[in-house]
Amino acid sequence: MAAANPAQQLLGELTCSVCRDYFKDPVSLDCGHHFCQGCITQCWEGLSTDFRCPECRETFSWRNFKPNRQLRNIVEASRKLTLEPAKEPEVGTVCEKHQRALDVFCQKDQTPICVVCHLSRDHKGHPVVLIEEAAEDYKKQIRSRLEILKKEREEILTFKLSGEDKSQKLLKQLETEKQKIVSEFQQLHQFLEEQERLLLAQLEELKKEIEKTGTKYVAKLSEELSSFSSLIGEIEQKCQQPAREFLQDIKGTLSRYEREKFQNPVAFSSELKWRIGKSSQNSAVLETIVKKFKDSLSSRQRLDKANVTLDPDTASPYLILSADRKSVRWVDTWQVLPDNPERFDTWTCVLGCEGFTSGRHYWEVEVEEEGGVWAVGVARESVNRKGWIRFTPERGIWAVLCSEDQYWALTSPEQSIPFPPSSAPRKIRVYLDYEQGQVAFFDAGTGDPIVTFPPASFAGERIRPIFLVVDCSGVGVSVRLL
Repeated sequence: MAAANPAQQLLGELTCSVCRDYFKDPVSLDCGHHFCQGCITQCWEGLSTDFRCPECRETFSWRNFKPNRQLRNIVEASRKLTLEPAKEPEVGTVCEKHQRALDVFCQKDQTPICVVCHLSRDHKGHPVVLIEEAAEDYKKQIRSRLEILKKEREEILTFKLSGEDKSQKLLKQLETEKQKIVSEFQQLHQFLEEQERLLLAQLEELKKEIEKTGTKYVAKLSEELSSFSSLIGEIEQKCQQPAREFLQDIKGTLSRYEREKFQNPVAFSSELKWRIGKSSQNSAVLETIVKKFKDSLSSRQRLDKANVTLDPDTASPYLILSADRKSVRWVDTWQVLPDNPERFDTWTCVLGCEGFTSGRHYWEVEVEEEGGVWAVGVARESVNRKGWIRFTPERGIWAVLCSEDQYWALTSPEQSIPFPPSSAPRKIRVYLDYEQGQVAFFDAGTGDPIVTFPPASFAGERIRPIFLVVDCSGVGVSVRLL
């Protein structure tokens, strides 16, 4: 391999990697790379943190670059020099057939030729111009295409930087939410531990009182048992005596052996029983709280797939629903249908039968034929059905529209959603979190996010799926629920 041309090496060192031109007001980053001041300013436009080097991708916490006067002087000095490569044998400057200079350009065959070729039968009658004029014309075309490529590169760079910025913001948002959850659970743990210590201490105190009261009760009964046992033994012995001895002082004996009926002492006071009952109530309350807390967390984590069907009472007269009410297509003939208040009369829309006032739900739709215009999303129950309708959250509709494989978030103003031509999704997943007021759309095939609308307040109103189909291309486009 031939060694690199020194002039080309020098030119590379004096060229900005963003605009591919000589440095203009060059500045240096902390990572050691250099750029035009205008280029790096444009790359960092709109950023408030996480400034990246376009070349090595190193991230800086703040906007910081330093003018490089030495590099600027070198660039200015180099511009004045004639940086010509070493003379090498020229290729393609002489006609191989006539060994004459290629002075003219055949516009029909689009190739350089010599004067003899121009006069030959191969090029006779072909329009020609001087080689320099042809070169200038084609340079203009090339420069025009170069500008288009540069603009497209700038757009891609903008998308890239924007995507990285959004990714960082979402990661920070998740980290904040994580810290919030950790903190809340720490407080919950502390509260539960304090309640546990308090309730266990109360139970321990009750245990001691029960043991003390029970011991006294048993001792009292033991004393009574001993007294009764002695008396019973004495009576049994008395009964064994001979008649004359037995009957002596029988009146005193009967009086001495006669005792009042045993009265069972109160083992546990009503106040102690009340305290035990109160402790049981506390346990039951705690059990209820724990159950409700677990049910609440389980409900918030559950994501239900909704079985959405189409509501024929809302369908535009230009729409035909399938028998299973899972598919809708557009026709160019107005159908005679009752003009009930629920029906869309201007926009070719239809609502889902199902509505949601709580929970987290999703459903998926598929476009069965490419072409046409279609949209999917959600709408408030109170959305206007008659006349001209604006598809915006302010008007009660959160939707994504597709036209010629171009996706748009229907906001005010509409927001374009860039997709490479080969990756525009044909299956869309619609996600609704009622409590959080969140509506989001995903590529059902890959799971990649398409767009997430800012949080909204549904204020207890019923939210229903909405569909729009307009077959402008005549290919028979239809949208089907999966």
